[in-house]
Amino acid sequence: MSFDPAIILPLIFAGLMGLSILAYVILDGFDLGVGILFAAADDTERDIMVAAIGPFWDANETWLVLASGLLLVAFPAAHGIVLPALYIPVTVMLISLILRGVAFDFRAKVGLPVKPRWNFAFCLGSITASLAQGYMLGVYALGLDQSAAGILFGLLVGLCLTASYAAIGAAWIIYKTGGALQRKAVLLMRRALVFTALGMVAIALAAPLASPRIFARWFALPEMILLTLLPLVTAALFAALWAVLARLPAANDRYSALPFMLMAGIFTLGFAGLAYAFYPYVVPERLTIFAAASAPESLGIILVGVIVVLPAIIGYSIFAYRVFGGKAHDLRYD
Repeated sequence: MSFDPAIILPLIFAGLMGLSILAYVILDGFDLGVGILFAAADDTERDIMVAAIGPFWDANETWLVLASGLLLVAFPAAHGIVLPALYIPVTVMLISLILRGVAFDFRAKVGLPVKPRWNFAFCLGSITASLAQGYMLGVYALGLDQSAAGILFGLLVGLCLTASYAAIGAAWIIYKTGGALQRKAVLLMRRALVFTALGMVAIALAAPLASPRIFARWFALPEMILLTLLPLVTAALFAALWAVLARLPAANDRYSALPFMLMAGIFTLGFAGLAYAFYPYVVPERLTIFAAASAPESLGIILVGVIVVLPAIIGYSIFAYRVFGGKAHDLRYD
């Protein structure tokens, strides 16, 4: 088969953008989830929770920058459509992420009377950023539908994603802490998991009803037979996760990493279902990845840069997670 750059390069960049988004949702998802769970923690617990994500959260957000950059340089026509349509939720998300970043440092350095305000700011920024991301995903999935039905679907996805972030955030706390906080995280994860499962079921039912394109993609034969594996495996992962949580906390901290790994698997399967529903569109109902892509010559040059940058991001992330592995302890800035 001949190598056609006009076909192969857009597919490569669509895959790289999808990989970046998935990595962001899993990695920054857990530190957003920890911020959401601030609402259910006391001050001592919050210090340990911040210490659990402190070395990682900056690097986690790099994946969002990479995904946005790839959309801009590889699919500029799509970027010109998506950004104006989602200007308000994008602005809310960016302000929320900035608020989180500021609160993250200020809460550790201000006096005790002021500290609760920054704790609230960190929690608020985490919740609003999660809701904004979910809303954008829902509206985007329906082809940037700004009707009442599209807005309601966006809000539904926003609530589901926020619950999912809370669940994976609790999973990270289970892995990084012990004692009373770990036990509390197990309880919080069970509660978040119920809303996550209900939200995913609601989205799976609502999406094909709201979008004829998604209905046609999900229920076409013979592909539908293979696609049924996604919900079945996802349900199995939920059942396994619930069973693992029933065993926690365990002696010698066994199984503490399993909840996070299982949640990452659930996120990956959900992402696979959405990616299948989108293909070959980069803007659903409007632009395919081939029509929106930059010229093959430009993509070839950009790919050289990605070959340099992507391994650096992956290498640094692996290095950081290895260096700062183990349990989190009291937060210190001295």
